[in-house]
Amino acid sequence: MTSSPRPADIKARQQKTWASGDYGAVAALIQPISELLVQAADLSAGSRVLDVATGTGNAAIAAARCLCEVVGVDYVPELLERGRARAAAEHLPVRFVEADAEDLPCDDGEWDAVFSVVGVMFAPDQERAAAQLTRVCRSGGTIALANWTPDGFIGDLFRTVGRRVPPPPGLRAPVEWGHEPRLRELVGDRVRDLSVTRREFVFRFPTPEDFADYFRTHYGPTLKAFEALSEDDGKLLHADLVELAEQYNVATDGTAKIPSAYLEVLAIRA
Repeated sequence: MTSSPRPADIKARQQKTWASGDYGAVAALIQPISELLVQAADLSAGSRVLDVATGTGNAAIAAARCLCEVVGVDYVPELLERGRARAAAEHLPVRFVEADAEDLPCDDGEWDAVFSVVGVMFAPDQERAAAQLTRVCRSGGTIALANWTPDGFIGDLFRTVGRRVPPPPGLRAPVEWGHEPRLRELVGDRVRDLSVTRREFVFRFPTPEDFADYFRTHYGPTLKAFEALSEDDGKLLHADLVELAEQYNVATDGTAKIPSAYLEVLAIRA
């Protein structure tokens, strides 16, 4: 009988995964998701904004461009260093702090707005992470999220990888955050005026093969999956990813345009 791994072991594994490859290269592609979310949240200059599981700072930097007071938190130091370099290059006073999304070092109601863009959804304890998001946001403040959906391209990507390299037993799928009923269950009555909009981000690559190569090289979860496989099984996973990209590809000019569904979530803290 296989026992479930300890939460601390899962997090240690996740930290190594996100520190591997070059997540910043993937984050750079999806920056528009953060820009759209920040505009939808309609922030005011001077607002206190927390970006949870900030990664390399996409949402934090977008909020700082609105002249907000911004802190980005993540538990992967390597990603925070990239965020600091990005903010410094744009002369934006974003503060980056190493912290766990399930245990935010913040007072109750400290922030006017709390963001997470395809970040907090990867926390192992979903209920605890959701409770932290709402705890640190003031009453009347904004909670803004972008979460990949289970029925979109990224959901299929995770399932494709998981068939070759199964995820840890007992761990709920991150894309559950992109399923509206589950999302409402997570935030409960701690928010009001919950607005959920389905949107699409389009990944663009020269070919489906280039997509597979890019994610194999840069995206930690797929990179680690390839490392866990033999050479022959790695070739099969690569073929799986190319086939998946071809299934979603809507380009008619010989390139790859891959629509990837996500939920844009806006709510007011009760």
